[in-house]
Amino acid sequence: MGDERLRLFSGSANAELAQLVARYLGLAPGPLVRKSFADGEVYVQIQESIRGCDVYLIQPTCAPVNDHLMEMLILIDACRRASARQITAVIPYYGYARADRKTAGRESITAKLVANLITAAGVDRVLAMDLHSAQIQAYFDIPLDHVYGSPVLLQYIKDRQLEDIVIVSPDVGGVSRARAFAKKLDDAPLAFVDKRRQAHNEVEVMNLVGDVHGKTAILVDDMIDTAGTISEAARVLLERGAREVYACATHPVFSANAIERLSDGTFTEVIVTNTIPVAPERRFPQLRILSVADLLGEAIWRIHEDSSVSSMFR
Repeated sequence: MGDERLRLFSGSANAELAQLVARYLGLAPGPLVRKSFADGEVYVQIQESIRGCDVYLIQPTCAPVNDHLMEMLILIDACRRASARQITAVIPYYGYARADRKTAGRESITAKLVANLITAAGVDRVLAMDLHSAQIQAYFDIPLDHVYGSPVLLQYIKDRQLEDIVIVSPDVGGVSRARAFAKKLDDAPLAFVDKRRQAHNEVEVMNLVGDVHGKTAILVDDMIDTAGTISEAARVLLERGAREVYACATHPVFSANAIERLSDGTFTEVIVTNTIPVAPERRFPQLRILSVADLLGEAIWRIHEDSSVSSMFR
């Protein structure tokens, strides 16, 4: 876009997304060397001068989360030591976000710990997408721009022209997210599933609040991890008379048995974005992957130009 001070670099976590963002901005990702030593230590070297430049580092902290987080910290340090004027960490998926408060004694709040690590590494600003909870924004003592994948998901749903839709939150904690989603779909009806978690990654669905009989149910969440919550919610929706069930989520974490649960015929479609790469062998017929590259690219340009980012979502 004609500004030589704007530089874009990508870690190894999602190079394809970084290429698409760079294409939107009319750039090429900056050259760098990234390798691992025999003991697993990561080495990074920036291969061009970035002195006085505004640098944007794209790196979701997805699996293997520890490796990708450490690589991002090293990238930030390398850019800081190369005299970048400003460093922005672009984090399409923020790992360790679910431990955002203490629910029992002697627990770590890893969402805050990771924020501290990123800040201490020398980053000046963060651009994050669909954080697990809004309070994580307050864990950073530096500017943070929070963008949402919902416009991309909403446009896809509108283009499908589904009839008699009801937006469903798979748990009580996601009701506000589902309500905002429903409002953008002409104030579609809202329902939610009351679940009781027995242990981490294990849930027991207890009750459904709302009417889904004869309707097209769209389950909305920020991420799909093991798919235990969302698949149990889908089962309840079908038992209560839903005609078909769609799943919408920004982050396709897809760990453990998620693929088997999502591809067993319960869902008509599973709609996600490319904040996290999904390997070809882990894709299935019901999966639809939408790109958020243009949205991230526009946010990066607005930050660089000191323009409003929030106006993108009005």
